[in-house]
This record gives sequence, structure tokens and C-alpha cells, in this order.
Amino acid sequence: MASVSIRDVAHRAGVSVGTVSNVLNRPDAVSPESAMRVQEAIDALGYVRNEAARKLRQGISATVGFVVLDGQNPYYNDVVRGASDEATQRGIAILFGDSAEEPVRERMYIDLFEEHQVRGLLVAPFGDVFSRLERLRERGVPAVLVGRYSGQNRFSSVSVDNISGGRMAVEHLVDVGRRRIAFVGGPLELREVTDRLAGARIAAEDAGNVGIEVVPTNATTVEEGAAAGLRLLDRPARERPDAIFAANDLLALGVLQALVEDGRMRVPEEIALIGFDDIAFAAAAAVPLTSLRQPSSTIGKTALRILLEEADDPGLIPRQTVFQPELIVRRSTGRPT
Repeated sequence: MASVSIRDVAHRAGVSVGTVSNVLNRPDAVSPESAMRVQEAIDALGYVRNEAARKLRQGISATVGFVVLDGQNPYYNDVVRGASDEATQRGIAILFGDSAEEPVRERMYIDLFEEHQVRGLLVAPFGDVFSRLERLRERGVPAVLVGRYSGQNRFSSVSVDNISGGRMAVEHLVDVGRRRIAFVGGPLELREVTDRLAGARIAAEDAGNVGIEVVPTNATTVEEGAAAGLRLLDRPARERPDAIFAANDLLALGVLQALVEDGRMRVPEEIALIGFDDIAFAAAAAVPLTSLRQPSSTIGKTALRILLEEADDPGLIPRQTVFQPELIVRRSTGRPT
């Protein structure tokens, strides 16, 4: 069935195409009688206006690009959902790209979204993308960083206080009697990982007599977490940590999987485990996982609002919105026995 056009509506209502256009865009310029006839024709024919085309004719794109760090991480799914909910209310669609923690893919998506003339870009960055984003801004396309604090106030950003979260994680482990803590995370080029590690080290130094060792990973995935867990199990018992702080929940769940399947170190009796993000799977794990919760949906909504404000007013000064994480305590960090 062919779509109904504005000309069809005009013919049905017995008015000009310009009158129909005025009813849709400038109703105050049309007499009540003409407006009623046009509306009756719209209802009868089932006409739906092409909002995207209208905005394109006005020089305003109806799309926003979003490049996320890891599309397989439920945390980023929740952030995108928050941004999408906000965008839907504003008649805007989000184009989504997953960089998978690969700088080449990240740059490719940024360039691709520029070619599609998006209204703005949301970016959860992995590599150094600032020169590309500055070039876009010069061309009238703003960008907002998601999950990464913007150094030197170059761009607006919406993030969680990762250093504070790292401190909270280790302070909690110390409170439940742990002293030999392994930080599992990587790659260490990822700012979120290094900030969480920095917070952990601050808390360990403040506590005194608490050690932090780094067990690096190549990615923030379940598979990398499981591999790190197996490396720890390969050590003699006296050289193993009594607690693990994983840089995110996927890593923590991978570690937990390795420990549970092996059975030599019980969680939490012999080793405590804490993650970061509080994804839905954390509470449903074999041993419910203690985690630092991020307001993921709110982060997405806030980033989208700021982006559209900057698209409407390029003169706005970049702002940094930082949320505080919340410690969610579950069974994985019980006291040692």
C-alpha cells in the first residue's frame, strides 16, 4: 500500500498543499474551518508526517550517534536505553556503534556518523578521539563524553566518580577483614580502569597494612576475568589474595566462575569478591555479587539532554556531570572464616 502524501491530504480536504503545511507547522496561520477540514482528511487517510524529512529540510538532523566501549556489557546497554528513552521523547533516533575496545573501530564509527550528518555524538571513548571530536565541533556537530571525565574541560561529560568508587570498594573489603587485595582489570590504557585502581590504592594506603596487587587483563570481559581467576588459583595457597576487586562486573563474574568451578577457594569464606557497575546479573550470580552501582539509565538520559542543548546553542561552556556510585553489599564479600 502506497504511503499517503501531503498532496493526498490537500486533495481530500479541498485545500492547497500550502494550507496543509501550515496546519502541520504554523496552525495559527490557518482559519479554524480549514484546520478542521485538514485534520479530518488526515484522520480519514491515516497520514503520518515524515518528521525526519522535515527536520532535514530545516537543516536539523533527527539522529544522534552513540559510540559505546563494549556493546556486550549490560551496563552500556542500560546507558544506551536511557539515552534512547530521552531521544524518543524528543523525536530523535539514535544510531549505535560498538567500538569493542578497538581504536580503529572507534574512529571508523565516528567518521561514519559524521558522514551521516548526525546532530551530535555521544562517545564512551577508548582511544584518543579528541582531535576528531574537535574537528566535528568546528563543523557544528557537538560531542559529549559518556563514562569518561573530560580533562581540561574540552568537552562536556557525564560520568561516575570512579576514584571514589575504587576507594569505596577497598574500604568495604578492609571493613570485612581483608588485607591482601588483588585488583583485576585492564587494559590499563582505559581511563575508567586506572581511576578505579587509583581509588583502591588510596584506600589501601589510608588503611595501612593493606596490599594492592594488579592482575592485568586484556579486556573487561567474562572470559578475561575467568583467565585471571585461573592464574590466581595456580599460585601456592599462601600466595593467593584474600580479596579481589574487579574493575567491572563482567570481570568479577568471570573470576567467580573460575573459583566456583575449581572449588579450591570458596567465596566468600576464603576470598571476597567485589565488582563495579551492578549489572542485573550481579544479584543473580551463583554467589550474589557485591558491586558499586552506577546510575546507568540516568547517565544516558543526562548525556543526551546536554548534547541537544549544545546542538541548539554551540556557545555553551562544556560542563562535567559526575554521579556518585553506590555500594551494594551482597554475599560475595562476607567475612573470612
